[in-house]
Amino acid sequence: MASPSYTLVPNQKYRRSYRHSSKFSNTLQTDSASLSTLGNFKDLPLEIFQMVLGYLSVKDISMMSMVSKTISNRLINYISTPCGNRRFLPQDFHNHELSGCRKGSSILEHYRSLGLLLKRCTLLLPTKERLKYIHKILSEISCFKFSGCSDPLHCLGLQCYGVFLQTLTAGWDEFECHRVYNFLCEFSNLPRRIQTIVSSKPGSARKLELRIRTFCRSVLLNHWIHRSDSAFWLTRILKPWPMVNQARLLYIIFGPASTLDGHVVWQKMIQGPTDETSLKGLADAIKLLYDTEAKEWTADDVISLVDELAVVPQEWLLENSARLLILCGNNICFTFMASKAVNGRAMELARLVVFLALVCEKDLYCMDWAVKMMQKVCKVFSTPSERNNFLQSVENAFAHIIMDALQSVISGEHDEEDSSFLNLFHLVNAQANFHKEILYLTMSCNM
Repeated sequence: MASPSYTLVPNQKYRRSYRHSSKFSNTLQTDSASLSTLGNFKDLPLEIFQMVLGYLSVKDISMMSMVSKTISNRLINYISTPCGNRRFLPQDFHNHELSGCRKGSSILEHYRSLGLLLKRCTLLLPTKERLKYIHKILSEISCFKFSGCSDPLHCLGLQCYGVFLQTLTAGWDEFECHRVYNFLCEFSNLPRRIQTIVSSKPGSARKLELRIRTFCRSVLLNHWIHRSDSAFWLTRILKPWPMVNQARLLYIIFGPASTLDGHVVWQKMIQGPTDETSLKGLADAIKLLYDTEAKEWTADDVISLVDELAVVPQEWLLENSARLLILCGNNICFTFMASKAVNGRAMELARLVVFLALVCEKDLYCMDWAVKMMQKVCKVFSTPSERNNFLQSVENAFAHIIMDALQSVISGEHDEEDSSFLNLFHLVNAQANFHKEILYLTMSCNM
């Protein structure tokens, strides 16, 4: 986790004016040692003290909480009052004018500041007691609950809860953060709900899938600055489950979703080629787990997860798998391909090379990347015979895939966009540009 940071209150020396001496200043001069840690506030009735707080920003009150334990306790009591609740716990999460403008950001910043205030006010309490107190404060806000909001897709509640949680736990060690996650699981029943969706047919519990996606992203994953923190919380969500369930859960949280109702689109990877936007969330999550800071994941774990993901809910089109690998970056792409080479899956690997070239052609990536990736994979094969068989398989795969595309055009299987002919066009160009790069590479080596 990120290293803790502490804000120090500087010692300030104030210039006193003897012409305007007051009861407070005289007391300070005569017997400052006898004053309680409330300082001048000890002479104010509690109601006046709370009125003064009404003129201070949450950040100012947060700084004030560090002056003394007595003031901190008074602030804790004030937050728990109806007046404090109205002041510190605004609940205009459904104002649609807020969600996309400056005011939407301001409510998020308010809860970020509130997180810092409660972090400081509860600093001396054990983690378990801190969490219980904070839960008591926030439990009355229905939009902070897993199923408390009737319109989670257009609600800022869980996002506010997320920034609050991020501020509260920033700098805590992993043991304490484990406690936080267990605490959240206990009060949200998250493990039981996850068990329900990973055991059900994809799409049969659409509302629950949406709530899990929204809760995990808004509360646990979206607001961290450091990648190690994001990896920690994503690991907490995924690791308790078998690999096949991890892949399903990863798709629910980061896979493509409808722009209309937010529900997970399960058939997106199966029915036709998709775009980078639909795959970016999955690719970013995979890169996060492959990162060296994700201590609980090995390279084999991540590659197995990618393999499982490509059959959720059924086997993906190979073009979509290739596009995902490209978005995952060179290291993951090579490790995935090398794994297939080592395990004797040369035919699958050859088809994958063809679709990597096709994606490079369609999405305007440099074709020499695909050639160099194939060249790098060739070095994994232990004998020249295996390498030559693989290269022959690549040429055969190009021929078979182009013939299948041609057959689709000849048979008249056209749609409104005439995608069959367009796909054939891209395949032929991909093959030509792929071999052009091979010729460039071969000729430059021989000259």
